[in-house]
Amino acid sequence: MPKGGPLQDPPEVVAARDERTAPGERIPERTLVRVGLSIAVPVSLALAILSMYFSEALTTYRTTMADPGDFVVHARPAARVLQDLSAAMTIGFLVLCASLLPGSDRNKSIIGFAQWKALNWAWISASVWFVASVASLVLIAADTAGQPINSPGFASILLFFATELELGQILLVALLAVLILVVMLPMVRSTTGAGIALAIAALGILPLALAGHAAGSDDHGNAVNSLALHLVGVCVWVGGLAAVLLLGSRLGKDTGRVLRRYSALAAWAFGAVAFSGIINASLRLGSLADLATPYGLLVVAKVGSLTLLGLAGWYQRRRILPRLDRDPEDRRAFVTFGVAEAALMIITIGVSAGLAASPPPVPQGSIADVDLRRSLLGYPFPEPLTVPSFLASWHPDWTIGLLVLVAAGAYVAAVIRLRRRGDRWSIPRSLAFLAGCALLIWLTSGGPAVYGRTSFSGHMIQHMGLMMYAPVLFVLGAPILLLLKSTRPRTDGSRGLREWVLWLFRSRFSHFLTRPPVAGLIFVGSMVGFYYSPVFELALSTHVGHVFMIVHFLITGYLFAWVLIGIDPGPARSPYPFRLIILLATMAFHAFFGLSLLGGTEILAPTWWANLQLTDQAALLADQQRGGAIAWGIGEIPTVLLALGVAMAWRKDDERTAVREDRAADRDDDAKLTAYNQHLESLQRRSPGR
Repeated sequence: MPKGGPLQDPPEVVAARDERTAPGERIPERTLVRVGLSIAVPVSLALAILSMYFSEALTTYRTTMADPGDFVVHARPAARVLQDLSAAMTIGFLVLCASLLPGSDRNKSIIGFAQWKALNWAWISASVWFVASVASLVLIAADTAGQPINSPGFASILLFFATELELGQILLVALLAVLILVVMLPMVRSTTGAGIALAIAALGILPLALAGHAAGSDDHGNAVNSLALHLVGVCVWVGGLAAVLLLGSRLGKDTGRVLRRYSALAAWAFGAVAFSGIINASLRLGSLADLATPYGLLVVAKVGSLTLLGLAGWYQRRRILPRLDRDPEDRRAFVTFGVAEAALMIITIGVSAGLAASPPPVPQGSIADVDLRRSLLGYPFPEPLTVPSFLASWHPDWTIGLLVLVAAGAYVAAVIRLRRRGDRWSIPRSLAFLAGCALLIWLTSGGPAVYGRTSFSGHMIQHMGLMMYAPVLFVLGAPILLLLKSTRPRTDGSRGLREWVLWLFRSRFSHFLTRPPVAGLIFVGSMVGFYYSPVFELALSTHVGHVFMIVHFLITGYLFAWVLIGIDPGPARSPYPFRLIILLATMAFHAFFGLSLLGGTEILAPTWWANLQLTDQAALLADQQRGGAIAWGIGEIPTVLLALGVAMAWRKDDERTAVREDRAADRDDDAKLTAYNQHLESLQRRSPGR
């Protein structure tokens, strides 16, 4: 018997293993990952502080503001780096669990081992995120007040900062979202739960876009939106790669498939980071000459790092992933290259944290002393509203414009994919969807957006377009049906975009919302609840309120139009007569709403108009009544079109039913009619009079 005993591996297996591990496996993959990432984190912390010294952010700050002490000044950027890294790790693991990792081998409806490990890692990183967020809140409060954290009365200062000041409230909301995540994650044991946790994690990072230079800068709408897009892109990109590396061999035979899914997602994230970075840099650098300033040099360093990371991602996709497709166990090259890439990402986050705390060449403070109106709007106050000025005005919302263009491009690509496969797709549907995209860009960047915050009538045009025109065009484009036809279902228990859309449309919540009375009540109730409450003024005066208004109007209008004329698959809809009744009731209420504005004598959102120095009460009331006429007039056009659409769909449905019954009668010799006649004859025979 051989020396190794009866269970010793055959010589050829030993030789193959030795050949694979001899020169290159001196450091185990797991050790390589942990050592590489462990070194990158302190380097990132150090670079954050060094970047602030290089840009003179620390020295200049401490000579112009109250000094909170060395500990607060140096700990604040370090806490921000830990906060950003742990947030990215949490989101990366949740993205993997919710969308990229397969389910259990035995039962695809439950989470697999890799998903379970990803949830455990997500809880650990979320706990670090919570601690770092608490530390960041305390340090920012001390920095803002110019008081050391051990000074007498600091607790009351912290409480006032977190509850009374806008910056503190933003940070507190983000902190509470992370706390919910920490409590929730140990109980999550499903892909659906991971998706919900991912949405909560997004609520933990998006408020941070309101807490930096962006919120107080000129053109703050574009600055905040682009920074929010930047944060999401970085978290998905960096956190996703780190999560894949830390899961390592637990991916097993699914390594290549998971990496290809991540690679496609990372490409989108890289595009989002690059685009948002360009927008942010353009708002903070006045000219190319500003690139020679310390702030500009840090921007150049960040751009260089992102370029290297983009090339590394391209190399991974073209060279390394094909090797994993051939042999999922051959992970050495990916791990070595991936650790270097992740380390560079983490180091870049350190530079970014230092950059975010450094003063840019273009002042980012409020310009209220120079131009109060511009400080409130984020763009120059427009000329008096006329038809030519309304049509010619333009202030692009770059982030919304990008998202709409991506949606239009994805729609066209899906149609092309169908045609190459030999399937047909209606040209009118495509034209309707693309027209909706063009209209949405104009509504959020053209005259309706420019005058939507300076004139009630301009705002009403934007409202009608967002709620009644663009959604109808999107519904006619049938994007959900196109998505289902152009994508293949996953069979490994994971959920891609197709699976998540199907889950959303099949959920009990969707069944409830898509009932015509509910959709109609939401539609008409939104108008009253929006204008006759403080929400209208919040939508005019705050960026969060403005974004909420756009999203709410689009979703509400889409839901109502889909219930009436939608052809996308979804929950069973009510009979056509009932839909017409709901539509007629909605039309009546909408007309009443317009007439109430037309005859109203109380000015809505008076504080906002006063802040814009619009104090002519008669002119404000006349403009508000003009807005009521617009709501009553142009708002009825799509409603009538919806009624015609319901009637036409009803007629086509009757025709299809008649054709189907005729074919059935031809197949069974009018068996249904014969049975009905026989039933009548039997009833007649049973009649007492015979």
